[in-house]
Amino acid sequence: MKYFGIACVVLLIVSCTAPKAIYDYERSTDFAKYTTYNFFPEIETGLNELNDKRLFRLTDSIMQSRGFKRTATPDFYINIETAAFEPDRNGGVGVGVGGGGRSVGGGVTIGLPIGSSKRNQEVVIDFVDVREDKLFWQAIVEGYFKEEATPEECKAYFKAVLLKAFEKYPPKK
Repeated sequence: MKYFGIACVVLLIVSCTAPKAIYDYERSTDFAKYTTYNFFPEIETGLNELNDKRLFRLTDSIMQSRGFKRTATPDFYINIETAAFEPDRNGGVGVGVGGGGRSVGGGVTIGLPIGSSKRNQEVVIDFVDVREDKLFWQAIVEGYFKEEATPEECKAYFKAVLLKAFEKYPPKK
């Protein structure tokens, strides 16, 4: 029973930090016709140059392992944008003092936030048909990242995000 409790705590921690994804796509799309890709020519991810390189290398690696080929004349462009934001702080401790009687009342309340100063990052990945210039697939992945991450931690984070993003591509009809 002791190990079951430990396993539940570990599962809770991992599930809270794993990237979460939302997918959308054009239902009438024939995904089989898209075999070659490249990155959008004027791509601006919102990351620094080092993280851009990590993100592009990992994307190339994942796409090529799935049979796609990067070429100068692609079937579709990949556009990647990121945004960092503070998560909602739902946890907190409230301390209250109050009293009342005979039509007199009063109170004092103090809210103290609990938790660390983690930041969330949203990564939006768009697949855009080159010939028709239209979006046909999108993944939005949200995850936690450390601002003072090592290069290895950055690479592991982006790999997890990209694997989550491409998990449901191509979509099953």
